[in-house]
Amino acid sequence: MAREKLKIKKGDQVIVISGKDKGKKGEVIKAMPQDNRLLVSGVNVVKKHQAPSYGNAGGIVEKELSIHVSNVALVDPKEGVATRVGYKTLKDGQKARIAKKSGEVVA
Repeated sequence: MAREKLKIKKGDQVIVISGKDKGKKGEVIKAMPQDNRLLVSGVNVVKKHQAPSYGNAGGIVEKELSIHVSNVALVDPKEGVATRVGYKTLKDGQKARIAKKSGEVVA
């Protein structure tokens, strides 16, 4: 069974559209297309009790956990609101991702 590819890439600005962090914006740190999950900075932050080891002192550490791709939307570069992603062929023949709301090319 073929997997759907992610329309959101590493480095994109996204906004959370559902869940406990609804409304938060952040940058995608890592995309995991095999699991349909993203790691977003400042979103889904949990406290982990870390045991001390040779490399670290231990204690309570805050870290981001992954979030399902269906719970985030790309931020429109022009208006700063949630938008869907589309594809368009540019005049020079390259395929580019565009924001559906404004028609702007997403970097």
